[in-house]
Amino acid sequence: MRVLSAMSGGVDSSVAAALLLDAGHDVVGVTMRLWEGDVDTGCCSVAEIDDARRVAQQLGIDHWVFRFTDDFEARVVEPYAAAHAAGLTPNPCIECNRHVKFDRLLRRATQLGFDAVATGHHARLRRDGPHVRLLRGADPAKDQSYVLYVLGQRQLERCLFPVGEITKAEVRARAAELGLRTAAKPDSVEVCFVTASGGREQLLRSRVGLRPGRVVDTSGELVGHVDATELVTVGQRRGLGAGGGGRRYALSVDPTEGTVVVGRLDELMTESVRLTNLTWVGDAAAGSVLAQSSAHGAAVEADFDGDIVRFAQPHRRVAPGQSVVLYCGDDVLGGGIAA
Repeated sequence: MRVLSAMSGGVDSSVAAALLLDAGHDVVGVTMRLWEGDVDTGCCSVAEIDDARRVAQQLGIDHWVFRFTDDFEARVVEPYAAAHAAGLTPNPCIECNRHVKFDRLLRRATQLGFDAVATGHHARLRRDGPHVRLLRGADPAKDQSYVLYVLGQRQLERCLFPVGEITKAEVRARAAELGLRTAAKPDSVEVCFVTASGGREQLLRSRVGLRPGRVVDTSGELVGHVDATELVTVGQRRGLGAGGGGRRYALSVDPTEGTVVVGRLDELMTESVRLTNLTWVGDAAAGSVLAQSSAHGAAVEADFDGDIVRFAQPHRRVAPGQSVVLYCGDDVLGGGIAA
């Protein structure tokens, strides 16, 4: 096949391109230029693009750069800031997958005559006749299927995840064998458009402004203050300015009213969560599922009915804006955003 291989400048996408070549595909590397604001780390930095270009040279393949900054701003960065202003906790990597990597890039690949797009995600695909299954990656510690739940059949039938079939240790070993400059490079763990020096605070202050807030308990009694309600997320314990009375956790956040409600751990627990923006890999789920509410969190037993996830055991509240992904074993069924 003729494959457009997304290269972020990291070791996973470097080895993904190498594995595609080993399999006999016609490969072109591409790096997406997504962000032109301040950046000091992550896949949007000049250094990352240069690493991707150098790896492509080592592999003997062409390397292109696509500029998708307008889409990234409109579909990822602006909604990220707006969500925080509304008291939500968004996941920008999921929205980037939804709108940019597996939408805009796939459409560009089609226009250019490519058969498939490949990335360095740790996830697996299985083709059962006309249906494509999305499964957890072979390395449980590096599994990235959680951030791919937004992909449906239309996208998955044109995707390849070469490193999803091997462990991270095997990825690094292969990179070392090939002498790739990314072989020992640390994984990127930050949001690419949030600088390490300024963090979320700097970005949100410049975009939506930050407002101080009152911290109250469940009876409405004032117990403290926070400098910015937009920076508080449900489940947070540190930095709430609520001294005394034992450990307290953020139960709800209302930036409009400038209020954070805190409570004990048992008050943080819930039996269910309602999901919005539901998307499915195949058919919609119903009945017994495994529910995962963070990228590397444990999947827990639950029941899904309509748009409600009911946990088999009391579960910490899922921060509104975060995704809950539903599984059957290793198979990703789909998921949605916690209301």
